[in-house]
Amino acid sequence: MREFDVLALGELNADLILNKIDGEPEIGKEKFAEDMILTLGSSTAIFAANIASLGARTAFVGMIGRDSFGQLVKSSLQVKGVDTSLLIETNKAATGATIVLNYNEDRAMVTYQGTMDMMSFADINKDVFNRTKHVHISSIFLQSGIKKDLIEILSFAQKCGVTTSLDTQWDPVEKWDFDYQHILPLVSVFIPNEKELLLLTASENLEEAIEKIKPYINTCVIKRGSKGSLLIQKDAKNDMPAFLNTEVVDAIGAGDSFNAGFISQFIQGKSFIECQRFGNLTGAINTTAAGGTGAFTSKENIIQIAKEKFNQNIKI
Repeated sequence: MREFDVLALGELNADLILNKIDGEPEIGKEKFAEDMILTLGSSTAIFAANIASLGARTAFVGMIGRDSFGQLVKSSLQVKGVDTSLLIETNKAATGATIVLNYNEDRAMVTYQGTMDMMSFADINKDVFNRTKHVHISSIFLQSGIKKDLIEILSFAQKCGVTTSLDTQWDPVEKWDFDYQHILPLVSVFIPNEKELLLLTASENLEEAIEKIKPYINTCVIKRGSKGSLLIQKDAKNDMPAFLNTEVVDAIGAGDSFNAGFISQFIQGKSFIECQRFGNLTGAINTTAAGGTGAFTSKENIIQIAKEKFNQNIKI
């Protein structure tokens, strides 16, 4: 029995989210937003907070500055039940932050990387890989240290008998430098969204992208927004429709919540179809509240939303 079910490894930042904005930004002009939220941000942190809310024993390895945003990140994770004893605090840079301009189901973002870009495999106590069953990594293009060491990290996890999941997320500089031929064989579950997969594989369409990665994957599940998700394995494929929310508050963190739902079932040994279905549901639940973690305040709240909004009876 290992101490943790899941170790989230990666970037941490605060999100300043502006909603109900009266138009798009223009240089030299000022716009009003009717609503503002300062909250825990970063893909990996949203994943960690939400999978902990789903009952997984979760810890986080990441780097923060010794500043107010760092304390916000740390306390927010703790409130969600995430173990923060492995966080690395530094004076070398400020904690990362993202300004999010939210427009219904789409958004524009500006990110200061700060400490997110500093951590590498050398900073991590290797013993943590013997304390967890699973390691999740996300947003590699925001973390040059982690990206540089990704194959080493995944190989080490594999040697320690740890399963892994990877969601590369968007590349802000749009180079899409991703050695999938060598990386994907080391990943237990690869979880890109459709647009990112096309760019990661330099493909014209989804079929072409799937054919390129299929020789190298163990399991891949492709997030397709309102179209649902597509599960791909070497000898199987399953296209599953989304649980549609007709009253979307915002879609921030919906993909991360899908990841949390999928992996929460994966670590319990559920079938991949069950994992996919629960991922679709948690992604949809995410859209019923503001911010990436707003809908995941408690097990009771998650169960209630699943029943009232999507007519799904779930046990957590």
